[in-house]
Amino acid sequence: MNQRTYDAIAPTRVAFLGLGVMGYPMAGHLKRAGHDVTVYNRTASKADQWAAEYGGRSAPTPRQAAHDADFVFACVGNDDDLRSVVLGEHGAFAGMKAGAVFVDHTTASAEVARELDQAARHHGLHFLDAPVSGGQAGAVNGQLTVMVGGEPAVFERAQPVGMAFSRAFTLIGPSGSGQIAKMVNQICIAGLLQGLSEGVNFGLTAGLDMKLVLEVIGKGAAQSWQMDNRGKTMVENRFDFGFAVDWMRKDLGLCLDEARRNGAALPATALIDQFYGDVQRMDGGRNDTSSLIRRLRKADA
Repeated sequence: MNQRTYDAIAPTRVAFLGLGVMGYPMAGHLKRAGHDVTVYNRTASKADQWAAEYGGRSAPTPRQAAHDADFVFACVGNDDDLRSVVLGEHGAFAGMKAGAVFVDHTTASAEVARELDQAARHHGLHFLDAPVSGGQAGAVNGQLTVMVGGEPAVFERAQPVGMAFSRAFTLIGPSGSGQIAKMVNQICIAGLLQGLSEGVNFGLTAGLDMKLVLEVIGKGAAQSWQMDNRGKTMVENRFDFGFAVDWMRKDLGLCLDEARRNGAALPATALIDQFYGDVQRMDGGRNDTSSLIRRLRKADA
């Protein structure tokens, strides 16, 4: 793991639920920042591995992990996964002390964020929806961008702790706003990747040296993170890394569902979601999202 400097804040007792490719290093940064960390993971051996590596503790249920914690962080797969670690007899809310804060880093729906915010209030707790951007590398390096929905006073309590794994931890608005901001992020990325796919494929078909072309146009108005970090691997037809197509389709589904509720038009997003479906049918569900270009190359073959 890359080294980073942690700002000095008072150590606190925290729990982290969900130790996937994002949660595992995020929890590690909390421990390295000096906090007292207990973790829970559905596969218990992963939690035991984390505890052995970082010197924290593991617990067999979310409720036991959250017991007496000031902050409970979570990063799981989807709405149903989130409900399963939060609600019920063994869920985190059942074990949290009054006034504690639950910070959800799952990319989930704005609807479930509002639902759990209301449930937290009923239990005398606080809830922040706080999805992240930056991918696995951002989690490992402690450089995630966190978009937060919730009450300002609660956000101010959580921000210094969350900065252990973040480069920016920003309040967007009331409950659900963090999730909607993440949807904006994913809509923009999908559009960028489709444009980049078409441009790279167009240049290759025309016989250009596309690595050179990307180097040149990357110094101008076409520059983007996707071009800088995915352009060359798209030329090389390499996609066995990064943010998976399956995950992007889940996220775009959330965007399209929310658009149906709020009336926003997402014509390009809906089309690109279908294109990602094509990539899944090409056995590319675990490919990086830049693999959109595969369906164009297949069409040109």
